[in-house]
Amino acid sequence: MRLKRIVQIVASIIQNSYIPAFFAGGIYQGVLKSGCTPILNCWGCPLAWLSCPMGALQHFIGLKLIPFYIVGFFGSVGMIIGRMSCGWVCPFGFLQDLLYKAKSMKMKLPPWFCYIKYGVLVGVAMVVAYLTAEPWFCKLCPDGALIAGIPLVLADKTGDLKALVGWHFYMKIAILIVIVLFSIPIKRFFCRTFCPIGAIYSIFNRFSFLKLNIDKEKCIECESCQMICPMHVPIYQSPHHIDCIRCLDCVKICPTHAIEHKTR
Repeated sequence: MRLKRIVQIVASIIQNSYIPAFFAGGIYQGVLKSGCTPILNCWGCPLAWLSCPMGALQHFIGLKLIPFYIVGFFGSVGMIIGRMSCGWVCPFGFLQDLLYKAKSMKMKLPPWFCYIKYGVLVGVAMVVAYLTAEPWFCKLCPDGALIAGIPLVLADKTGDLKALVGWHFYMKIAILIVIVLFSIPIKRFFCRTFCPIGAIYSIFNRFSFLKLNIDKEKCIECESCQMICPMHVPIYQSPHHIDCIRCLDCVKICPTHAIEHKTR
């Protein structure tokens, strides 16, 4: 098993390992919840130890406060590793990697689709959250539906949550189903098109401490890097592409060793 896959599995388990939830129910709300994980991982997941930074961002925006802590958090992670956390420690990204392995007809996304996530970030997670004082991205997030909404409703013994299930819950489930279905034929469909956290980190890819470098004299433009890339990025053309998640698969597959990762 490759190192990246091991890290993805271990990271997913560590971030969602609040075992008492299996016995006592409820959601962990201890001191660790005041901190954030660097990726998409719903605060409402019964097993989650940390908060989702996107939920925290919307919380402060809804209160009409400047989110200094979250901005600093995103900036620190982005300046050091760019989108690398998306490639190595995001459970929802890991799920999409597994879904794409299913045998099916494979499809490519038009290049402009990668800019939709900026609209989601600004429009839904910022503007709408500000105007309504509600975390609307969280209300639509497929990851939240998968690891929080569904488990909480299924584990509800009193019937209080089940009584509240309505159109919004079913809409969220429908969004999750659509994302799952499209992630089978398309590499990391959600990460490339709708993830606002990916949109934030992508801004730092060109400036991050960790970078990819292409030796043009060695590169034969065989496109091996793009074929293995979980985001279908043409690394040989754009080593600082906004969708590069620094998974380093391209470094290992390059037949001429033209790709290397470096720190400045």
